[in-house]
Amino acid sequence: MNTLGTLLKITSFGESHGLAIGVVIDGCPSQLEIDIDFIQVELNKRRPGQSNITTSRNEADTVEILSGVFEGKSTGTPITLLIKNKDSNPSDYEHLKDNYRPSHADFTYQKKYGIRDYRGGGRSSARVTAGWVAAGAVAKLLLKKYSISITAYVKQIHQIALTIPYAELNFDEIEKNKVRCPSPETAVLMEQEILKAKNEGDSLGGIIACVVANCPIGLGEPVFDKLNAKLAQAILSINAVKGIQFGEGFNSVNFKGSELNDAFITKEGKVGTSTNHSGGIQGGISNGEDIYFETAFKPTATILKSQQTVDTAGNETTLEAKGRHDPCVLPRAVPIVEAMSALVIADLILLQKAYSL
Repeated sequence: MNTLGTLLKITSFGESHGLAIGVVIDGCPSQLEIDIDFIQVELNKRRPGQSNITTSRNEADTVEILSGVFEGKSTGTPITLLIKNKDSNPSDYEHLKDNYRPSHADFTYQKKYGIRDYRGGGRSSARVTAGWVAAGAVAKLLLKKYSISITAYVKQIHQIALTIPYAELNFDEIEKNKVRCPSPETAVLMEQEILKAKNEGDSLGGIIACVVANCPIGLGEPVFDKLNAKLAQAILSINAVKGIQFGEGFNSVNFKGSELNDAFITKEGKVGTSTNHSGGIQGGISNGEDIYFETAFKPTATILKSQQTVDTAGNETTLEAKGRHDPCVLPRAVPIVEAMSALVIADLILLQKAYSL
């Protein structure tokens, strides 16, 4: 259950405070130019310790390619990407050995497996997503050949929300602030809110929006491997994600059918739609419009405030967490959302090509 994909597959491995984390990519076409500098840039967007609104754990997250690449190109064999843990501090988590953190995976992992790695959550830690981002960077390199771009950004932090439609935003602004919000003014407010929660020993959640542009028509395998279903599986696998919606999503209930339907029109000699309430997906298949979805992240479960809990013996106790944690995961989750989306789209591209003579 640590493998994702059909033709382009990734297998994730490692723990938060183990020796290393990483990913094995299988099914990558041969002769794809593997730009390790690009992979590193993507990892740098996710790495811890990048600003005062993220965890203070300072990992360089330097990626090493162990196999599957020769003279800068993929060979068609499994690509192994390794990221060593350099700034792990397991002693920070000794107090969690016999206590369950509220809303964390401690309790469920212990009951499911009868054993758990309490050092930062072990396998349940978002630390393992670094490997996913590295694999997603390879998928992005593949998608560049099809001129497909994937852009995610922070739309909401707690109750501070960006209300401007994505088509009116300047995506060049995303990497110019710590929050990764394309509105500089809103980003300032979001950063202030995150710092306030951090100083209070608390945490915040929010919403990340994602746009897949220039996606071809026909991606998605009905009925059980619809494009939206595959994206949902990948995105919901990200730590702290609690929901996803495509196009108008839950807001669709506020429309009548005559208002929500995307009328077909001819645009530049091609069939398109006048609106995109569907979010680029109809019948589980991409329709050529921008794929647009939003995903909700809950507040980080590990906080520095005292919380009521129980220990492994079932005794009620009070937990005061220690260690280094993000007061809000969203700024570092933006590249993870992009990576998981890229992996799904790249996999479906290869599946679609398998149908063509």
